[in-house]
Amino acid sequence: MATGAPQTFRLPLILLAAVNLAALGLLLWPWQEALILPVGGSSAIDPAVTLLAYMGLLYWISSGIHETTRKALSAGAEIGLTAGLVLVLRVLLAARPGVLPIYVQPGLMGVAVILCGVAGLRGSKVGGSIGMGALSGLWCAMAGSLMAAAAILMELYFAGPIQPSTDSWKQYQGLAIGNTATQGLVHSLNSATAFLLLGPLAGSAIGLIFAFFAQNQQT
Repeated sequence: MATGAPQTFRLPLILLAAVNLAALGLLLWPWQEALILPVGGSSAIDPAVTLLAYMGLLYWISSGIHETTRKALSAGAEIGLTAGLVLVLRVLLAARPGVLPIYVQPGLMGVAVILCGVAGLRGSKVGGSIGMGALSGLWCAMAGSLMAAAAILMELYFAGPIQPSTDSWKQYQGLAIGNTATQGLVHSLNSATAFLLLGPLAGSAIGLIFAFFAQNQQT
C-alpha cells in the first residue's frame, strides 16, 4: 500500500498567518489611529508587513519541491507544532508575571530553540544534507513563531479595545506614549514582530548547527 506524501502543513500555516493578519487588522481598527503609535506607526506596520512576507515565503518555499525537501519540511512542521505550543505557554506566562519562578520563561524559550535544533537534525537525516537541516529548522521556527504571535494577538483581543493616546510625549524616542494601555499595546506588537523576525533566523541557525554535528558523526 502506498503511503501518503509527507505533510509540510503549508496551507494551515498560510491560513494561520492570514488569521494573524486579520486579527491584527481588527485590533488596530480604525487603522489611521494606529499611525499615531511611536515611530510613525511602525509598531503596527512591522507585524503586518512581516505576516504578509510569511505568507509569500511559506508558499514559495514549499512550491515545486523535491521529495527530500518535502520530507525535511515535514520534519520541521511536525516539531514546529510542539515548539509552538511551548512558545504559546511562554506567552501566556509572560502575561501573568509572578505565577511561576522567573527562570521558567527563558527556560521555555530554550526548549523551543532546542526543538528547532532537533528539527534540523531530523531534516538533515531525511534530506541528506546540512542545508536541509537548516531548512527544517527554519520551517519549525516559522510554525512556532506564528503560533506565538497568534497567542499574543489573542491576549490583546481579550484584553478589550485600546485607545491610542495623542499625548505629545509619545514622540519622545518612542518611549512615553501617553498611557499604560497604549504602552502595553506597543510592547505586545513589538513582541509579536520579534517572534516573527528573530524566530526563523534562530531556527535556521540552530538547525544548521545540529545538522552539522549530525553529518560529521555520520562521516
